[in-house]
Amino acid sequence: MIVGWAALADLRGQVAMVDGGFDPIHAGHVSYFEATAQLGHPVLCNVSPDSYVVTKHPVLLPEQDRARVIDAFRCVDYVHISRGTTVEVLEQLRPRCYVKGSDWRDRLPDPELETCRRHGIEIVYLDTVTHSSTALLSQYRSQWESRSCH
Repeated sequence: MIVGWAALADLRGQVAMVDGGFDPIHAGHVSYFEATAQLGHPVLCNVSPDSYVVTKHPVLLPEQDRARVIDAFRCVDYVHISRGTTVEVLEQLRPRCYVKGSDWRDRLPDPELETCRRHGIEIVYLDTVTHSSTALLSQYRSQWESRSCH
């Protein structure tokens, strides 16, 4: 179910929140969602807006499409398209836990750490990192360019 800003407050303390750009969506994301669901709480996926994705690479799937694809996954209960920062979503939602890949250990931004501490939000790091959307796009670009040169 795709939920708006106001619905986040209704889910306070109930969900495990994952977040990211998910552009392109890949098998590593599926593992991330499945492992989060195994924590035993409904999963809310906070999808970064196109305005964030373009700071990393051109948008492949627009935010509405990314939200629809993620909403179709059995292990994801709620999807929210973020219009602000992760800190703002954490403040509004106050999830039971905030779930990140283990690649974020020791590099989660201080404002997110402080918000979680202040609201008693548990931070869970999962060892499911198998791909990176940015790395996949870079690999694709390199393969395409080497093909074009021949």
